[in-house]
Amino acid sequence: MADAGRDDHEDHDDVTPGYKPPAEKPLTQILQQDDDDESLKKYKQQLLGGTDVAGLEVFPEDPRRVIVMKCALLVEGRPDIVMDLAPGNLEKLKKETFVLKEGCSYRMQVFFYVQREIVTGLRFNQKSYRKGIQVDKMNHMVGSYGPKKELQSYTTPPEDVPSGMIARGHYTNKSLFTDDDKNEHLKWEWSLEIKKDWKD
Repeated sequence: MADAGRDDHEDHDDVTPGYKPPAEKPLTQILQQDDDDESLKKYKQQLLGGTDVAGLEVFPEDPRRVIVMKCALLVEGRPDIVMDLAPGNLEKLKKETFVLKEGCSYRMQVFFYVQREIVTGLRFNQKSYRKGIQVDKMNHMVGSYGPKKELQSYTTPPEDVPSGMIARGHYTNKSLFTDDDKNEHLKWEWSLEIKKDWKD
C-alpha cells in the first residue's frame, strides 16, 4: 500500500496511455448519428433504457448532469456505512470517522443521477493518506450512463483492509467522481479508522 503521489486529482488518475476520449456531443446528435447501424442503435437504446429521455431533468433547478447522492461502504454481515453527499453535508463529512476492522473485505457503492445528456467514461478515483503521506489509491472505470429518473449506482470490486499493528490507525480519503472530459462531478473527503475489532 505504499504509493506516494501528488496531493490532488489533477492527473485524473491513470488514464490509459494513448486513450483519447470522444468529443462531447448533445444527446440528440448522438441519437441521430450512425442511424443505419442496428447494433449501435440497440446499444443506445439499452443505455437510455428504451425510453425517449432527451433532455430529461430529474432536478430542473440543478445545472449538473451527474448528481452524486451518497456513497456506502459495504461489508458482508455488517450494516452498510452510508455517507450522505448532499452539498450541505460535505464539510460535516470531513469531521466524521468510519471504522473498518482490519483484514475485512469491503466494497464501495456510489449512487447518482444522470440528467439531460449521456455521460461517457464516468470514473471513481480515490487516494488515501496517512499523516499527510499518500499510501494508496484506487481508480475504477464506472462506464457510460444515459439520463434516467431512477437513481443509478456503481459498486467497486472487493478490496481487503490491511491488517497488523502498523496498518491500524487513521486514514484520510479524497474521493472524486469524474469522467472522460475531466468534469469533476463531485469531490469529497472522509476519514477511516482501521481497528483490531469492530468495537471502538
